[in-house]
Amino acid sequence: MKFSDLLDMITGGDKFTPPPTPVGSLVWAEEFDAPIAWGARWVGDRTSAFRYCDHNPDDNKLDWLDPGCVTVSDGVATFTATPDGRTLENGRPAWRTGLLTTEYSDEGFQVRTGDLVETRVRLPSGTGAWPALWTWKDGQNEVDSFEYHPDNPHLLELSNHVNCAVNYFTDDHAVAPGRWATIGTRYGERCVEWYVNGACVFSDGTGVGPDWSAYLILNLSLSAGEHHPAPCGPDPITFDVDYVRVHR
Repeated sequence: MKFSDLLDMITGGDKFTPPPTPVGSLVWAEEFDAPIAWGARWVGDRTSAFRYCDHNPDDNKLDWLDPGCVTVSDGVATFTATPDGRTLENGRPAWRTGLLTTEYSDEGFQVRTGDLVETRVRLPSGTGAWPALWTWKDGQNEVDSFEYHPDNPHLLELSNHVNCAVNYFTDDHAVAPGRWATIGTRYGERCVEWYVNGACVFSDGTGVGPDWSAYLILNLSLSAGEHHPAPCGPDPITFDVDYVRVHR
């Protein structure tokens, strides 16, 4: 247990939230208690989910990837997005921001059918912030543990793009800008389940099938304004992550 976890339990701080009860063994974990292992565990300068690998004018995003936008301190990874000064192919201003993916890394870790992934995050408040934990492989295999937009301050988007299921989970207490939340996803063959602070909040009844696998992506995107407001000024936008753990 991290000292920060113990402190929150003692003081009742709002950072502590109980995780879902894992079934199986912890097979992979990132506790952010050391500098990012670039290349070995994580890659931050490219993803096959972006059309140009390091930036993506598609999907209403302003992202331009820079590994320097992910820093670690006191057991927490902070993603910081700032105006980049370049212009995307769609004519919109790019924002330099952070992304972590296991794709292209030496470990090449992939989650697979039956795994439970959980993360503990502090939801951002900056206009235009679009954090997410999701999966990707071979142009598909996407399951979104969560997506969040501060303009919908109490809502998490939970999606299975493998077999078309989505839920807009709303909770005025558990989901809010600046609040820590523990979010888990179990990739079941016939049913994907999502957990928020230990409670199952959505079971999709569709699953991912028996042979599914994919790389993890954890990132802070910036909305371009089509579906959610774009950043309204040059001030940095941040997103904090305490850990990512996978049980199998």
